Amino acid sequence: MTQSFKTPLLFALVGAMFIFTGFTSSWNSALSIFNMGLISAIMALGVNMQWGYAGLFNVGVMGFVALGGLGAVLVGMPPVAEAWAAGGVRIMLGLLLALATIIGAVQLWQRMAPGRTRGVAMAALLVIGFFAFRAVFDGGVAAVEAVNPAVTGNLGGLGWPILIGWPVGGVLAAGAAWIVGKTALGLRSDYLAIATLGIAEIIIAVMKNEDWLARGVKNIIGLPRPVPYEIDLQESPAFVERMQGWGADPVTASSVVVKLAYAGLFGVVLILLIWLTQSALKSPWGRMMCAIRDNEIAAEAMGKDVTGRHLQVFILGSAICGLAGAMMTTLDGQLTPGSYQPLRFTFLIWVMVIVGGSGNNLGAVLGGFLIWFLWVQVEPMGQWMMNLVSSGLDEGSPLKAHLIESAAHMRLLTMGIVLLVVLRFAPRGLIPEK
Repeated sequence: MTQSFKTPLLFALVGAMFIFTGFTSSWNSALSIFNMGLISAIMALGVNMQWGYAGLFNVGVMGFVALGGLGAVLVGMPPVAEAWAAGGVRIMLGLLLALATIIGAVQLWQRMAPGRTRGVAMAALLVIGFFAFRAVFDGGVAAVEAVNPAVTGNLGGLGWPILIGWPVGGVLAAGAAWIVGKTALGLRSDYLAIATLGIAEIIIAVMKNEDWLARGVKNIIGLPRPVPYEIDLQESPAFVERMQGWGADPVTASSVVVKLAYAGLFGVVLILLIWLTQSALKSPWGRMMCAIRDNEIAAEAMGKDVTGRHLQVFILGSAICGLAGAMMTTLDGQLTPGSYQPLRFTFLIWVMVIVGGSGNNLGAVLGGFLIWFLWVQVEPMGQWMMNLVSSGLDEGSPLKAHLIESAAHMRLLTMGIVLLVVLRFAPRGLIPEK
């Protein structure tokens, strides 16, 4: 079977799975899975840029996704005026002091001659800057977090349209990727993986503990939406009349329409990213990245800046993951830092890339849809299978209870089986790189 025939066939089969779910379960369920599949495909595109283009082993994906969600919150949520009046200025001054200390330390290190004097001056600057930062910052944090902590206790955001928060989330993730890349990209692949995982844990730990920023584990809820609310559609006489004219329940139809609106927004972003990533891959820059991935020593001998190019693609891939994180937070309508589990969900994104086809953008998109569909649907299918297998056993049977309880583990078992089967029979993925 030729690749030009195989690719549309695989996408058609995955599409048929969503359509089948719509007919057998509900279109609400099918569209919910499809929308998260679109976001998963975007995350897989970001990881594919890092691994498929450059061979960078990033296992801190969830850290960049969390920063994207934070960007959506900082842009879309309205500002808390009382918190800003209580301590917002002090927090900003504290952060500026910290930034000035870091910049001063860098300048001092570059300008002073190596020796004991430079070391002593560096240590003195950092110690003084740290205590000055804490003296200003801590008081502001305490004042902000004391403002109605059950509801706010944070500074809020800018109150701008939530769609602006999507690129802002990508920029936040790109900034963090620049810091990570400048310090960790010189490491060997296994050390890079450890470093990115550790930094992702640090990012999420900060988001959990700094309540003034985004309420920590108390969560941000009620994010504004770029699409209509279901209740607004249900209260619209024109919408209700049209749905009843089509023989549809207005309540169910309102939920379907909202999900279709999200799917349209996410689909536009995904198509744009596919076009951009495909254009980049076919450009001289993309061919250079593949050459660096295949043989770094030869590429460096030809005068290519390997570390600089690695930094570029690491930032771009992380920015795409941050964009997906902002979209996911917008879809959920809330930011829950406790739900970002770096190792678990990073593993899921990596399975999408490997199963779809590392180095192939369309393969990463296919893997995103397929693996997310299986991740959501396997557990109820496992529940049905276990009930069928244990139907002949007594209701009080310990074996029956054990089999039914084991259905919850079908997700991880299925992911492992899918990964093993693909690696055995299609080691380069379902849609391999040309």
